[in-house]
Amino acid sequence: MTRPTTRRTVLTAALAAAAGAGTAASAGPAAASSRTPTTPAAGSLVDNRFWSTYTDWRFGAAAGTRAVAGRRPGLVIAAPAGTTEYTDPHTGTTGTWEYATWTSPLHRSTVRATEVIASWNARTPAGTWIQAELQGRYSDGTDTPWYVMGRWAAGDTDIRRTSVDDQTDGRSTVWTDTLAVDDAASGLRLVAHRLRLTLYRTPGSGLTPTVHRVGAMASDVPDRFTVDPSTPGIARELVVPRYSQNVHVGQYPEYDNGGEAWCSPTSSQMIVEYWGRGPTAEDLAWVKPGIADPQVCHAARYTFDHQYEGCGNWPFNAAYAATYKDMNAVVTRLGSLTDVERLVRVGIPVITSQSFLKEELTGAGYGTSGHLMTVVGFTADGDVIANDPASPDNDAVRHVYRRRQWENIWLRTKRYDANGKVRSGTGGVCYLFWPADLSPARHLVLRSLGLA
Repeated sequence: MTRPTTRRTVLTAALAAAAGAGTAASAGPAAASSRTPTTPAAGSLVDNRFWSTYTDWRFGAAAGTRAVAGRRPGLVIAAPAGTTEYTDPHTGTTGTWEYATWTSPLHRSTVRATEVIASWNARTPAGTWIQAELQGRYSDGTDTPWYVMGRWAAGDTDIRRTSVDDQTDGRSTVWTDTLAVDDAASGLRLVAHRLRLTLYRTPGSGLTPTVHRVGAMASDVPDRFTVDPSTPGIARELVVPRYSQNVHVGQYPEYDNGGEAWCSPTSSQMIVEYWGRGPTAEDLAWVKPGIADPQVCHAARYTFDHQYEGCGNWPFNAAYAATYKDMNAVVTRLGSLTDVERLVRVGIPVITSQSFLKEELTGAGYGTSGHLMTVVGFTADGDVIANDPASPDNDAVRHVYRRRQWENIWLRTKRYDANGKVRSGTGGVCYLFWPADLSPARHLVLRSLGLA
């Protein structure tokens, strides 16, 4: 199954990839031509900055937006800054919209980054949508253009949620959901960034989106085929719902060829339900009667990126999770399984992205150029307990994977495919979802990661 060329691994599903075990996800512009030495895990090579408090919203530059206080602060349209037309590239429909904007202060990253990934949490009632943009500052003091990181709505009746292709200034490029320096070997880095939100609504409606969180993860994870192993720390397993993507093969092929490519929304749905949230019966009324686990179909539809033509857009999955009451969700990178253990210890499961050959992960039974699964615990020996949606049925979703194998395929940035060609890895990318009401222990761990 083909996908647009990206610097990071392409998020195809395990079932589809198994037919060509480990075959080609594009290596992208920074592909290495030979092996690189072992390097430490990411750790301090990741910087997270998110705006979510009332003070955060007040310190941005507003044009027609205002901050709202309360238990869960947010950003809304106060008085439109103007009107504009938008022609949806996926429907050809042109509409007129009122809009207002908010621009964050410039954030100086703690790392000199080669990649930046934005994510956001918002409520978009029918008749509203948002656009998230990011502008980076290079290490030579110049700025990137304003790059569109997503045009997004929770629904799909007003616009089709979409990433935007062909964004580059010749030194950096947006690959679906990731802004990347084109030539990391040149030493050029992104040292700061700001985000801009544009909130849209039907003219005269008085409606407004509400944005509760926006921000980005900046990172400089070095090219590496292997990482140093971490030491096992805890034995705990969280009780997380188990859903198989494979039971949905052939269903709703308009959303990325059906269940065979639904590893990301299936994983996201497991964690949404772990936190006691989920679609209502009314929400699921569009799903054909008799389909098992219709909520997985729902997640696929409402994470689908109409430009990428897939359900694996990382920020879109986070944004989907945050459509549920009082949920927060981000895309970030973690440094090792020690970080995952800290999260699991306080009851927070982690959705991870990885790619591997069949022989590189004992017990998986497949190879993949990009796959999402959920870490729900660790055995007494430190091995990973994962809810792997690439399983024949729900009962088979729980897997135990060898710690050393699993950690390496998740954290590496370079790998070899079945033909010996260098391909990309995700370097520790993951999704984290959590409710607004946090226990002190959960808040402490998330804060230590720059997320709360």
